[in-house]
Amino acid sequence: MSCRRLCAVRLLFAGAVLLPGAHGAAGQVTEAVAAAVAGQAWEHPRTPWGDPDLQGIWNNTAWNGTPLEHQTAEDVAEAERRRRNRPDAPGIQDLAYNFDVWGEGVRANRSTPPIDLTHLVIDPADGKLPALTPDARRRLDLRREARRGLSPDEPRPGRWVDDVTVWMRCISRGLPDAMFPRLYNNVYHFLQIPGYVVIVYEMIHDARIIPLDGGEHLPEHMRQWLGDSRGRWDGDTLVVETKNFVGNEFSLLPHGGGGAGTYHGASRTLNLTERFTRVSDEFIDYQFTVDDPGLYTTPWTGAVPLTTIESPEGILEYACHEGNYAIVTVLRGALARDAALQTR
Repeated sequence: MSCRRLCAVRLLFAGAVLLPGAHGAAGQVTEAVAAAVAGQAWEHPRTPWGDPDLQGIWNNTAWNGTPLEHQTAEDVAEAERRRRNRPDAPGIQDLAYNFDVWGEGVRANRSTPPIDLTHLVIDPADGKLPALTPDARRRLDLRREARRGLSPDEPRPGRWVDDVTVWMRCISRGLPDAMFPRLYNNVYHFLQIPGYVVIVYEMIHDARIIPLDGGEHLPEHMRQWLGDSRGRWDGDTLVVETKNFVGNEFSLLPHGGGGAGTYHGASRTLNLTERFTRVSDEFIDYQFTVDDPGLYTTPWTGAVPLTTIESPEGILEYACHEGNYAIVTVLRGALARDAALQTR
């Protein structure tokens, strides 16, 4: 991307942050993506059967350092205070990812975002997530208290099914988390055949098969980790509505960008609406709306661009189950801990 285009994006985005109302947080991502492609002579490619063509290898790695929520100076200071005051769990001080070795994108100082974003939440307009419902807040507080002093993947005695995340178990990242940029493996392969769009995820080797036939969702009792998706075309925008989630709230990890993630998984009442709008050979404007009355007091919307910039030629195998020795070690350690507690 040329300096002229990148500078234009940065200036327009800064203006979007300063302007109130509809020109503030609620419009920042769309406006920034539009600025990145401004002036291009581009015609939306079509599949042989006439649908808008989204096919290709896309990624969102460049925004893996972007916080989910808008961060005020007070937010940054509070996060630093909590980091300083957080007690170390015994025995894990030296166990951590080395970002320089394992990381990709901004979080590993290996790329510069082609579009500058300050946060991913675009509605509410202040860039903040709505409050949890009182009952959801109570459940979260009880869970945090029950896990006080434990490391993130350490199960409570006899509770490994509840406490070891579905990601740690190599089952799924779930939605919308699977569309959030992480430390690595932020690549998505879009495929299309008549009547279907397929999204293959690099992380956890999930694959979403999205029918476009306008059919009904699965019966209420049939639940899936990625929910039941149904898509349709709204002009050149792919709109995907997903429901029938298993509901694994507070187990899926939050968006890790900048260490400021606060998304807490999904309850069984989640209705997720996603919009994929290709605007050039390099960008898809991706937006998603979380309507989950089991967790949040009101719906909220986030957005993160997908780009072909720095995309690989293909997706390498994510052999999680085949080589996931970590969970064996975690459970062996937890069982040894529990046995030691019983002999005291």
